[in-house]
Amino acid sequence: MLDSSNDLGAHLFKTWTEQQRCEEIEKLVQGYRNGVPLGILCKMAETIAGSRKTAKKYLKKYMTESERTAALGSATGGMIPLVKSLLK
Repeated sequence: MLDSSNDLGAHLFKTWTEQQRCEEIEKLVQGYRNGVPLGILCKMAETIAGSRKTAKKYLKKYMTESERTAALGSATGGMIPLVKSLLK
């Protein structure tokens, strides 16, 4: 169960090397291609990367422009601002 901060493992990810974070985000992108919801991809990428700016860099590296554009078009509700900030 998540602790009171609901950090999704952020404490653990802070101990990882940049290479480990990079590899894990690449796996998340593969998971997204296989059906992982967009919201999970974006929130976990941000948590693993440690910042929105770094997550954006990795997602741009591992997702094609057409994948990012399609994801932007599929975002709904409260996820729109997060998705735009990471994939635009």
